[in-house]
Amino acid sequence: MLPPQPRERRATAKVSTIRWDMGDGTTITCHGPGTPYSADRGKSVSPDCGHRYERSAADQPDGRYKGTATATWTVTWAALALGDGGESTETRQTAFTAAVGEVQVLN
Repeated sequence: MLPPQPRERRATAKVSTIRWDMGDGTTITCHGPGTPYSADRGKSVSPDCGHRYERSAADQPDGRYKGTATATWTVTWAALALGDGGESTETRQTAFTAAVGEVQVLN
């Protein structure tokens, strides 16, 4: 009698889109996860998906913009020994706050 064969299963999840409600009336939809920040980029604008607040958050509750990020994930899976697999979509939402200040310099 042969020992039972392991059943190989795989699942891969990737961000398809992220919809950002920035809390200042702006909504941005990014395709894919975006570019991770690295210190060598300094204050440069994101090359694929970004937002720059135009006003301070001084008039917002607690001095912060309140926003949400809604990520849509595409999940592909396979159970190779069973010859089965498929794809599904999952959505997850996370709230965030952004303290945006303002500096004015007079000379």
